[in-house]
Amino acid sequence: MLELLSPAGSPEAVVAAVQSGADAVYLGYGSFNARRNAKNFSEEELAAAVSYCHLRDVKVYLTLNTLVTDRELPTAVEHAHHAAALGVDAVLVQDLGLARALRQTVPSLPLHASTQMSVHNLDGVKAAADLGMTRVVLARELSLKELDAICTHAPIETEVFVHGALCMCFSGQCYMSSLIGGRSGNRGLCAQPCRQQYGFDVKPDRFPLSLKDLSLAEHIHELKKLGVSCLKIEGRMKRAEYVAVVTSIYAALIAEDRAPTEEELQKLTTAFSRQGFTDGYFTAAAGKDMFGVREKNDDPVSLFTAAKAAYEQEDQRRVNVRLYALIQKGQNAQVAVQDPIFGAFTASGPVPEDARTHPLTAQEVERQLSRTGGTPFRCEKAQALVEEGLSLPLSTLNALRRDVLEQLTAARLQTKEHPASPFKAGVRYENRREAPGLTVSLRKYDQLSRELLALKPERLYLPLQDIFEHQEVIAQCAKAGVPLCAVLPRVAFDSEMDTVRSALDAIAPQGVEDVLAGDLGLAALAAGKGFCLRGDFDLGVYNSQTIKELKRRGFQSVTASFELKLAQIRDLSKAVDTELLVYGRLPLMITQNCIVKSALNRCACENSAALTDRLGERFPIVKAPGCRTELLNGKKLYLADKKADWQRLGVRWARLSFTTENSRECVSVLERYMERGRWSPNDYTRGLYYRDVE
Repeated sequence: MLELLSPAGSPEAVVAAVQSGADAVYLGYGSFNARRNAKNFSEEELAAAVSYCHLRDVKVYLTLNTLVTDRELPTAVEHAHHAAALGVDAVLVQDLGLARALRQTVPSLPLHASTQMSVHNLDGVKAAADLGMTRVVLARELSLKELDAICTHAPIETEVFVHGALCMCFSGQCYMSSLIGGRSGNRGLCAQPCRQQYGFDVKPDRFPLSLKDLSLAEHIHELKKLGVSCLKIEGRMKRAEYVAVVTSIYAALIAEDRAPTEEELQKLTTAFSRQGFTDGYFTAAAGKDMFGVREKNDDPVSLFTAAKAAYEQEDQRRVNVRLYALIQKGQNAQVAVQDPIFGAFTASGPVPEDARTHPLTAQEVERQLSRTGGTPFRCEKAQALVEEGLSLPLSTLNALRRDVLEQLTAARLQTKEHPASPFKAGVRYENRREAPGLTVSLRKYDQLSRELLALKPERLYLPLQDIFEHQEVIAQCAKAGVPLCAVLPRVAFDSEMDTVRSALDAIAPQGVEDVLAGDLGLAALAAGKGFCLRGDFDLGVYNSQTIKELKRRGFQSVTASFELKLAQIRDLSKAVDTELLVYGRLPLMITQNCIVKSALNRCACENSAALTDRLGERFPIVKAPGCRTELLNGKKLYLADKKADWQRLGVRWARLSFTTENSRECVSVLERYMERGRWSPNDYTRGLYYRDVE
């Protein structure tokens, strides 16, 4: 059965979603979810929501889908334990360390891989399964063809967004809000800088990062054929009336397996849109038509008023049951309820008396049994066997009916037990005492020079495709005594995997042994070919348990998240060698939709394209594998003069990441970090290493 999953940012939204046809709702409890500004639930509200939903055959999923620090991890685990005891049906997670902790402390609690995990290929789904996930929320950027390739072979359930806001960046990979404003999307407080105006080296006069809202209302039949397990509506920050409108329309489309009417499309637009909707990713038609901003649409007041009246009226979402009665002379009166899931429940009453005036009839008993108003049950059939000439007060029948329905209610509210054990951090690994070695990452082969190799960085990172296309670099690095590591694409759909495989197969025999991976799916592919795995920043190394989990998956080293402060990186228990980014333009976004071409109708990401904000800050745009684009920070991270601070963190390596620099600049920067030169940037940032990130 295809499940419809609706957002619930408040207790009222729970009612709105359930009464409008949702099969499940997702909500936040506590501070560890990707919509911390939503009205997240208290423990009492969560318990009430679970009871309300379970009585009506609706599931409840808890969102704990943010990255958490070592100090926060025990509290996040405790939240999950409380929620499990209250009866939530699954927990959505992003953090690998939190997933590890929950798998160890409450192993029977189902886990869903949040879209923040950026799962976008079949190997990534398999990796999520290995992490203990029972369902994975797939990236919004996938087309019908890509979804088909995954869903046909997925070992766990798949969930797909069908309606709501679209981020310009792949979920879980956006650092724009945190680096610019100190509010991290990976921590649930995205400030949505993508909705602001920017220009292309001119004044900000357009919205090149603002996508229209997603709507796949016209593709329900195709999604059903794919075998997707769940269709998800985005919108925990939206009001309950919005949830009701959108949920009711999608529930009807699923139940009737049809396309939406013009009236339904207009209702969706009136409820909320950004100059209409888009299905561009699903139909593989990314481009300028996907972009839009919020305008004053048709006034939703009347639409929302009608929606509110609908979900607040008498309970429309009731469970069908059957009620039976047996009234016979000399025997206790019997009433039973039959539930399709939980079976039968019975109650006994007094022995009926001989009727003096008006004998009880089967029709009267059945009519009385059918009166289930005020309960979450609807009597679809009542059947009574009544012996003639007997009398029994109707109040007795009412009491027996209430009795069996209360038994059924108690059974439906009985939560599945999830035995939980206390969280234990485990072995503590001591920090390294020696100063970290310097590594160098290049965005392209043209940045490499003999002078740079002569400085002997401890490792050189180069994109896989550049090594494949310039295989002479393998011999150059070997001659210079500099280990070469292939950087895997940050994103690669299944249709691109053959290109990755071919490149790996070509360079392996020539002595390249290491790969830098930020995607679990690509990491699994490379590990299967015998490469040594090194983890990049995309993996969200925010706590010590994540490092341990990556070690379990075969990683020999990891890169600490640059959203952590230096003190937090110092305190990580480093189960494997850990690397720190100390120089470069940090990535703000990686996008499936080309920022430049969508706005300017031409390819220009190799020609120093950049966005300019209202303060005059210039953000370079560079090409990424798969004809994707990366948006880089305007200021370069610079820590050469802060060496004493980052050398005490216990990391094995400090990485210099070169993106827009030419080969001469690369040498100058490396020399400065080796204390051999006097180079310094005109403008720079310390990143987030010295300031708190919300």
